[in-house]
Amino acid sequence: MKNIRLVALDLDGTLLDSEKHLSERNRKALAACIQRGIYVVPCTGRIWKGVPNFIRLFPGIRYAITVNGAVVEDVVKHRVLDERKIHWENALEILELARNFQTMYDAYVGGQGIGEFYFMNHMDDYGLSPQLQQMIRDTRIAVADVKEEVRRQKKPVDKINYFFKDLSERQRAREALALRDDIVVSSSFPDNLEINGPGATKGDALCRLASFLGIDYEQTMGFGDGENDFTLIQKAGIGVAMGNAIEDLKIKADYVTRTNDEDGVAAAIEKLMGIEV
Repeated sequence: MKNIRLVALDLDGTLLDSEKHLSERNRKALAACIQRGIYVVPCTGRIWKGVPNFIRLFPGIRYAITVNGAVVEDVVKHRVLDERKIHWENALEILELARNFQTMYDAYVGGQGIGEFYFMNHMDDYGLSPQLQQMIRDTRIAVADVKEEVRRQKKPVDKINYFFKDLSERQRAREALALRDDIVVSSSFPDNLEINGPGATKGDALCRLASFLGIDYEQTMGFGDGENDFTLIQKAGIGVAMGNAIEDLKIKADYVTRTNDEDGVAAAIEKLMGIEV
């Protein structure tokens, strides 16, 4: 058994259950890891501000990988250790490109989500689930025009999201985005696309954080369920796919655990790390 010193955890569909809650068994598993000196690192497509408080305030969590690896930070000292973002002018091109498709879009800038009033008032039209709609309302500031806000701030953009009701439109958008060599495109849901800057992947961010902490990559474990977790699963010493993960991720994983509604994270920690919860 590898001497695991860092556990990186996707949140939605992985650590959190379908209601976006942290189960008691998973909570105990994280606490047990921290008590043993193992780093527990949220590894999410969300911005840190958009992570639920019960994770943000979890005793012993020191580091986080956010916006799909665009930002690696010490969340206790509020210090960014590494960032890989989209230049604001390139971000404007990607936001303008969205006009060619039937898509709702928003952006993260400076650690803050921004969405347009129109989209946030018509999320049903874009097929967003009630849980996702609530998360968006909780984590975005509504503005009249996202593009104008990006142009006004002239700051690097953490990530751009496209959301689709029509999956054929999603495919068309993905093909158009694939023509660019200055972005990374992934998704965390079957009906979205997430656009990041070069080098912004969970797996690369895990490697950078491990190096910063003096930890060998083989001493890391990564948990995930979606497409944006591929690099995390591939580069971690032990890659764990959830029972509810997409099939391609299960094939790539070293181990497949139970679903996120069956305390799959805790089950894998108990089995693979020998930690009793």
